[in-house]
Amino acid sequence: MAEAVAKVARRINATVEEGKDSVDLSKCMLASFPDGVFKVLRTVTENIRVITLADNEMKVVSSKFFTTFTQLRELDLQGNVLTKLPDSVSEMKHLTSINLANNKFSIFPDKLTEIATLERIDLQGNSLTEVPLEKLSDMPSLKWLNVKSNPLDSNTKSALQSPRKFDILSTAES
Repeated sequence: MAEAVAKVARRINATVEEGKDSVDLSKCMLASFPDGVFKVLRTVTENIRVITLADNEMKVVSSKFFTTFTQLRELDLQGNVLTKLPDSVSEMKHLTSINLANNKFSIFPDKLTEIATLERIDLQGNSLTEVPLEKLSDMPSLKWLNVKSNPLDSNTKSALQSPRKFDILSTAES
């Protein structure tokens, strides 16, 4: 555990000291986004464009995360154990890409459809049975949706066959 804490501290300090626009906290055994990180990054949150929290053990992402990193363009949360996102995710006015692959979502995070700038949504390898295709079709920037390896119901599978203005990755056996 101490090693994981040290890894997080090193990566966060490098972000601040080097003026990076990204934070990579992948594979740090995190169960949540550390509160202390908010304090260390407070002077540079406006500059952060990319956050990678892949391959951790996160069960939840707090509202504070989304209200703090308001300039975020890309968020990678793949390989965690998330089942939902807070409503505040819809306040991400600049987010273009979110990776939620290989989590535990059984319900599509509807608030994502309220992010006008979102171009890419990756939900591969979750437990989704339905996808809100009407809402997704109304998203002005959406170009790509990945719902491979989800137990989609037959109605959703049929609806996915219809032409859309965005690319959908799904598998017949999903």
